[in-house]
Amino acid sequence: MSREQSKLDVLAEEWVKKLVELSPDFATYAGFKVGEDRLEDTSPEAGAEYNRLEKEMLAKVEATEVADEVDNVTKMAMTSTLKLSNEIYEAGLWKRDLNPIASTAQGIRDIFDISPTATVENWENLAKRMRAVDGAVEGYIACLREGIKANDTPAVRQIKIAIEQAEQLLTPDGFFRKFAANAKPTEGELPDSLKKELIEAAEAATAGYGKMASFFKEELLPAGNSEDAIGRERYALLSARFLGKRVDLDETYEWGREELERVIAEQKKVANEIKAGATVEEAIKVLDEDPKRKLHGTDELQRWMQKLSDAAIEKLSGTHFDIAPELKNLECMIAPTQHGGIYYTSPTDDFSRPGRMWWSVPVGVTEFNTWRETTTVYHEGVPGHHLQIGQKVYNKKDLNSWRRLASWSSGHGEGWALYAERLMQELGFLDDPGDRLGMLDGQRMRAARVVLDLGVHLGKQNLEGTGKWDFDYALAFMRKNVNMSDQFVNFEVHRYFGWPGQAPSYKIGQRIWEQIRDEYKLRQGENFNIKEFHMKALNLGSIGLDTLEKALLG
Repeated sequence: MSREQSKLDVLAEEWVKKLVELSPDFATYAGFKVGEDRLEDTSPEAGAEYNRLEKEMLAKVEATEVADEVDNVTKMAMTSTLKLSNEIYEAGLWKRDLNPIASTAQGIRDIFDISPTATVENWENLAKRMRAVDGAVEGYIACLREGIKANDTPAVRQIKIAIEQAEQLLTPDGFFRKFAANAKPTEGELPDSLKKELIEAAEAATAGYGKMASFFKEELLPAGNSEDAIGRERYALLSARFLGKRVDLDETYEWGREELERVIAEQKKVANEIKAGATVEEAIKVLDEDPKRKLHGTDELQRWMQKLSDAAIEKLSGTHFDIAPELKNLECMIAPTQHGGIYYTSPTDDFSRPGRMWWSVPVGVTEFNTWRETTTVYHEGVPGHHLQIGQKVYNKKDLNSWRRLASWSSGHGEGWALYAERLMQELGFLDDPGDRLGMLDGQRMRAARVVLDLGVHLGKQNLEGTGKWDFDYALAFMRKNVNMSDQFVNFEVHRYFGWPGQAPSYKIGQRIWEQIRDEYKLRQGENFNIKEFHMKALNLGSIGLDTLEKALLG
């Protein structure tokens, strides 16, 4: 039985409608079938108007009384989100929005990965959406030009990576050209006129990215910031946004160092299980040379991911989680890009597009080791992101559309996904010492980047006390702590330098999730039920960690 809609729910629904109107990207991501022929207005003027509307909505939310506990959580979550968004806007970070993975430079292209492609009408919309790339690029350039005027630009290191990424799209088989050439609806056939239009639109979109690459090289790079660190004040804002909670940054840095040493000690014990007396490096060599643990090519990788994901859903459903039928379909995909990274995209509101796990395989990487990636499937799938995000989309009986479709906290989401990896160890899914070492390898990387990210952006002395954290020191530190390809490690370090506060939100989020669970268990005593705790928490939706803590512990 659904709860009666409150005044605050009505406000939240109005805000989602406004978001759909303002953001075609959000509309596509959430599954609203509007704006599929448009792209985001990325101009400074649009950003200012969005900020004005956020302030208006914040005032309305603050003035609205709560009707029940669901409302109370909504009010805490919306207030926190809107306030932080305004603080970050006022800090001017939109003028220097550039990193290798999640800035507007990637976002303009990324939306095409989840745009509908089933019908002729979908492809007509996609032709128009590709035509809109040039305008989105122009708006983005205008924002970065404001940064040039204010002498507040991205780091040179980030600009050089962005140039490489933009130029990848300009090749004869670049994304837009390949996308148009392979256009095929699942229903009907494309008329020749539309095929021609798609090819021409792809050229226009490619030219838009050519314009972006030229701007990066000719205007932004000469004005680029020589300083990689964002600085303590701005970092505190970004950390709060990604966590949905303000933490003591210096205490967290010291905890990160301790956690890294703890995980390394755990790795050493598991290495001895793999081969008596082996070091971690020697155990990894044994695993990497085991042909039973190796996958060849992306097709084999995709099939393996899907099989493992399906098995996890089947085994956990009804025993450790209540998994709705709509959530039992998770598609494992190889991404059309080659930037590196693995990520999840949400199902649409009506589940017509299921949740998807994507692997963006770097150029030249053709072999994969299952011992490294078993835990990744659990992280992105079930009980990780897919269960967490899919459950909030599914929970229409309790949550308004903002809570289900628009609210997202990296600390909540990524923290849960790391918590889910550890949970799978506790449940016996990682009893194989190789798979368990893979999980610990990931945990070690996440602990290491807490130390690196905070060390770099807060301007701390490096661990040897020989100077501040710089790029070369950070790269050597990650090479020491991450047993993955050098392409991956290099990409990751650039990511941390360009996207401050986001990478630590995984491990810090896990820490806070575990603290909340342990306190909840203590209070419940003999009545504690882990399944009940998990479902109660997930049914709240993706809210900031401060709100989660208050909702579960009071």
